[in-house]
Amino acid sequence: MNFEDIQAIKKLISEPQKIVVVPHKNPDGDAIGSTLALWHYLKFRGQEATVIVPNDYPKFLKWMAGNDQILNFEKENAQAKSKIEAATLIFTLDFNHLGRIGQMEEPLSKLTVPFVMIDHHQEPSDYAEIMYSDVMMSSTCEMVYNFIEYLGDADAITPEMASCMYTGIMTDTGSFKFSSTTSKTHRVAAHLIEKGAESTKIHHRVFDTNTPGRLHLLGTALNNMVILEDYKTAYITLSQEELDAHKYQKGDTEGFVNYGLTLEGIIFAAIFIENKEEGIIKISFRSVGDFSVNEFARKHFQGGGHNNAAGGKYEISLKETATYFESLLDEYKTELAGF
Repeated sequence: MNFEDIQAIKKLISEPQKIVVVPHKNPDGDAIGSTLALWHYLKFRGQEATVIVPNDYPKFLKWMAGNDQILNFEKENAQAKSKIEAATLIFTLDFNHLGRIGQMEEPLSKLTVPFVMIDHHQEPSDYAEIMYSDVMMSSTCEMVYNFIEYLGDADAITPEMASCMYTGIMTDTGSFKFSSTTSKTHRVAAHLIEKGAESTKIHHRVFDTNTPGRLHLLGTALNNMVILEDYKTAYITLSQEELDAHKYQKGDTEGFVNYGLTLEGIIFAAIFIENKEEGIIKISFRSVGDFSVNEFARKHFQGGGHNNAAGGKYEISLKETATYFESLLDEYKTELAGF
């Protein structure tokens, strides 16, 4: 953040505000961790603040302190809309385009109050008066830590704030293995542990709590994996029927796409998941090295994200989506072969 933005934020939160904090639709660990950490911090500063999520999120993220205070826009629509209409300041975290918040876009886009964006995704839109945007950051949670530090309150970080931020950094860095993990990321994580984040417990809560259905679904996903050695690519498909057969719950497929990258010689992985309720195929892409799945997703699948992690969607059948994906790979064969 530049000096002018820091001063503007200080002025805004030096006065009583009614603040709404918003993550993207289908929030992940970084989205929930960053919004709850900021919520705790704003409460510490004496502000009236509310986190409103566009829709539900996985059970393995619902242990964080403050989770019971989050409003779900889909399930608690009237109460959420009332908070939005009364807001005097909006923070948007872990996304940079209002199209990422589903049905919340309509009431938020009508507001004339200041917006503050904190995000690390590429190509931000300009809806926010104050933009803290840095694509080199490991996670939005690392940026929230910096935000608190910029305001001179790093020493005031509580165990609750620390646990929330550690969760988002851990999940968005793939447990500190992605290339976005820097020496500063490790220093931030170390300070969060010093401030009360229990790293072993957090890892267990997020990654080591499974249901039989999820493990059986993982078996199906791995059985469905297609390996295209000529393109150094692997992809997984999961149909709605397969999801239903294993009693799918939100978050059950988290991390499945990464299994393709564990194969020797594979640098590009994808997962295609059928969602009949929304009428789309939901897609996640992952890569290693310099192959940009962000550019690939933006060009072909109405999506985007980061160079090595992105998402998208398609509106034809699961089989046709997989066929289309395979047809695109010839265009990238030279690029993929360069690794």
